Amino acid sequence: MELGFIITIFLIGFVGSYISGMLGIGGSIIKYPMLLYIPPLFGLAAFSAHEVSGISAVQVFFATIGGVWAYRKGGYLNKTLIGYMGVSILMGSFVGGYGSKLMTEGGINFVYGILALIAAVMMFVPKKGIDDIPLDQVKFNKWLAASLALIVGIGAGIVGAAGAFLLVPIMLVVLKIPTRMTIASSLAITFISSIGATVGKITTGQVEFLPSLIMVFASLIASPLGAMAGKKINTKVLQVILAFLILATAIKIWIDIL
Repeated sequence: MELGFIITIFLIGFVGSYISGMLGIGGSIIKYPMLLYIPPLFGLAAFSAHEVSGISAVQVFFATIGGVWAYRKGGYLNKTLIGYMGVSILMGSFVGGYGSKLMTEGGINFVYGILALIAAVMMFVPKKGIDDIPLDQVKFNKWLAASLALIVGIGAGIVGAAGAFLLVPIMLVVLKIPTRMTIASSLAITFISSIGATVGKITTGQVEFLPSLIMVFASLIASPLGAMAGKKINTKVLQVILAFLILATAIKIWIDIL
């Protein structure tokens, strides 16, 4: 690999992972289009969609580890929430991943578009008072959380994403989890969700290992830095950034579908 290619892949991984750590998402909604479109812009080798999804899956796995590690202190990780939603999303992602073989590419894109649209609408619902709740007094409906995570997992498994861009608005709007706890816990749940995707991509030969290693190296540096920045930024600002990021994703998906 030439130096320009290595630097480009590293920067894509760094930017995506920094945002991932800061906002509590796996980052594939940012890195997928960057990996697909940026290298050819600079006259570098283009990746196929399968290669991009493989690299993204491995990178999300390591980016979320870095983010969770940075949030491990301070009471931000709700272990009960992670347990209920993590097990459910893992089961759902296996079901969705297996079932996606029976769907057309257009059908998969349509599911992704619907999920992104729902997530975007939910991010603009007013979220009053959730950040006034002390972290050690957060309560939520465990079975509702598990059921919603199962549904997200099935959808995420179908489209090959970890599902964090859907988990975050559900945790904020439906379960009323404070913003920083949502960001930290969703990183842990996304890590669990990404295990199945990563194993599946590697065993089916969809992973380019050298670009993946560069992305992983960038992730382990950038994701904890993003998480540290996320702890300092006003929660309202974090919610606005998340809302517009998810909205932009939804718009792009629907433009591709239509």
